[in-house]
Amino acid sequence: MILWPAILIRLSLAAFFGAAIGLERERKDWAAGLRTHMMVCVGSALIMMVSAYGFADVLGPKNIVLDPSRVAAQVISGIGFIGAGTILFLRKGIIRGLTTASGLWTVAAIGLATGGGMYFAALITTILAIIILWILQPVEKKFSDRFKQKSLRIVTLSKTKSAEIVNEIFQSPLLEVSDFTFEKDENQFIVLFRFKSLPTDELTTIINDFQSDSSIEEITWNA
Repeated sequence: MILWPAILIRLSLAAFFGAAIGLERERKDWAAGLRTHMMVCVGSALIMMVSAYGFADVLGPKNIVLDPSRVAAQVISGIGFIGAGTILFLRKGIIRGLTTASGLWTVAAIGLATGGGMYFAALITTILAIIILWILQPVEKKFSDRFKQKSLRIVTLSKTKSAEIVNEIFQSPLLEVSDFTFEKDENQFIVLFRFKSLPTDELTTIINDFQSDSSIEEITWNA
C-alpha cells in the first residue's frame, strides 16, 4: 500500500515535469500546450500507481498474482489517439505536429516513471526532452534549411496551360529541375517541380508572370 505523502509527491512531480515540456509547446502556440501535457503526465502517473498498488486488496493470502505493468502498458498504446489529434495534414507532402505527438508520448512515459517512483529517470528524461524540443531546434533548422528541397507547386484549370508551364520551367536556363510530378484532381491540373537550385530573382519573375494568368488557381513555393 502506498502512503498519501508518496502519492502527493508523485502526482506533483508529474504535473511539474509535464508543465516543463508543455511550456515549450505553448511557446510555439500549439493546441497541445501546457495544460494538455500536464494532464497527460499526471494521468499517466495515477495510472501507474493504480497499476502497481490499486489491487493490493486482492493479493496475498488468496495466492493471486498480478502483473503491475499490464495497466501501465495500455497508456503507451492509448496515448497514440491523443497524439494523432495533434498531427495536421496541411496539404500533400506537408505534415505538422509529429514532434508534439512524440512529445506527448514521452510525457506519458515520464508520468509512468514518476508514478512508479523513478524520480531521477523522470527528471533526466524531462531535461533531455526540453533540450531536444527547445535548445536543438536552431541546430535542426540550420541543417534542414541547408538540405531542404526547393519546390514550386502550380494548380491550373487548363491542361494546355499546365503543359505550357512545364515547357516554360524546363526552358529556363537558370532553373535546375531535379524532378517534377503532374496529376489531375477533379477539374484541376497540379504540377509540382523540385529544383537543385532556385534563384530568388528568377522565382520572383516566374511567380509574377503566373499570377497575372487567370487560368492559374494556386501557386505555392518553398525556396
